[in-house]
Amino acid sequence: MAARAALRRRFWATVPARLRLLRAATALLTAALTALLLLAGLAATGTWDSVADRDAPRTTSAADLNLALNDMDAQAANILLSSGDAGKGRLTTPYDKAVGFYGAARREIGHDLRTLAVAAEGDRADEKTVESLTDDFAEYQELIGRALENDGRTGGKTSALVDYRRATDLLQDRLLPASRTLVSSNDSAFNAEYNAARSALAAQLAAVVALGMLLLAVLGVLQWYLARRFRRILNPGVLAATVCTLLAVILGAQMLSASAADLRGARRDAFDSVVALSRARAIAYDANADESRYLLDPTRRDQYARSFLAKSQQLYGLKGATLSTYDSEVATTWQAYDSDHHDLRFTGEFRRELDNITFPGERTAAEKTVETYAVYQRDDRTIRALLAAGKEREAVEFCMGWTAGTSNAHFAAWMTALDKVTDINRAHFTASVRAGRSTVSDLLPWAGGLLLAALLLTALGLRPRLAEFR
Repeated sequence: MAARAALRRRFWATVPARLRLLRAATALLTAALTALLLLAGLAATGTWDSVADRDAPRTTSAADLNLALNDMDAQAANILLSSGDAGKGRLTTPYDKAVGFYGAARREIGHDLRTLAVAAEGDRADEKTVESLTDDFAEYQELIGRALENDGRTGGKTSALVDYRRATDLLQDRLLPASRTLVSSNDSAFNAEYNAARSALAAQLAAVVALGMLLLAVLGVLQWYLARRFRRILNPGVLAATVCTLLAVILGAQMLSASAADLRGARRDAFDSVVALSRARAIAYDANADESRYLLDPTRRDQYARSFLAKSQQLYGLKGATLSTYDSEVATTWQAYDSDHHDLRFTGEFRRELDNITFPGERTAAEKTVETYAVYQRDDRTIRALLAAGKEREAVEFCMGWTAGTSNAHFAAWMTALDKVTDINRAHFTASVRAGRSTVSDLLPWAGGLLLAALLLTALGLRPRLAEFR
């Protein structure tokens, strides 16, 4: 009982004791709120560093690898298709372009494999996938090199085709599935990081608001007690401290809520579309390669026709459509969409993008992509019709031509449109990252400075009152 009475006299029974207790509570809560905001700001900065410097780049590198593998195989087929017999009868422009694109794709694959090897360090599953990819790519290059070497000899087309079949089978059976696994793995890791960061920001926001309200309540009690005990309406120092605290809480909450909004904008609004469009581009190159394979390898034409249709369905899915009905069904469903943007009777990567329209100009660019895709699809039917009519040379020239109105020219227009909508989303991803970093760097120092000012103002406001009891 005596100890309890002594503690009561020391911490509550007298006016100075009560003022010191309220001052200590204010200082403790201010320090806790400052520490919480500092930790939250550092965590947000770390999240943005991970998003911009690790999560997004390694996902896009995996997607770029998938695309470059498809492109390299497509260009290998184009080289064989346009080379003629040891150069005799060569389609010069298509051949030269295919050789250039082939070299660029091979260099891109090497770069992406090195980037992914670094990104995979510490993740045994990804490390193993990258190692397998590297080994399989070496084997693939050897097979393609042998095919091109055989193709350079008079009458060597048959041997070249045997080697190319083995190479493209290796690509389809091992290289592409492994590269898609890396895309999914890295994208899933990014998504997990995003979900964890959003949960952390929500918890930190709730804690900042709760601590801020508690601190404001203590300052309110202190102001009330001073007014009641010393018969003064307001204590200027405590009032100024209350205003500073309120502003700090508002700025801290704004920092956290804006960071959460920017993070959602970067991941959900922008990067989800970037991933879908990157997949679409890789599928497009593989489908385009199927056209060249179809012309190059008569014994596998049915296989490559089915493969082309399957990839078309991945891009713009139409249940039950065949190559002979696909164009008309695209036209019908697209007209329905054009009349009502909620009428989406198709599936696939284009549907994913159209379901996630967010930014100015994005819908127009996405619609242009589908419209140029429809033109390219009609070209495919022209190629098959020419071949069926026995006009193989004309089919090859139309498939590989780059002059206006040919298939490759329309494919390039499609890729340009696809790149434009991708660039819109990439730009907004970058802008969201920049805005998120700026929010933390701009608001955190102000919030911390206001809390420090609140602490000093509280001490200055109480100093004259405590001095009266000395």
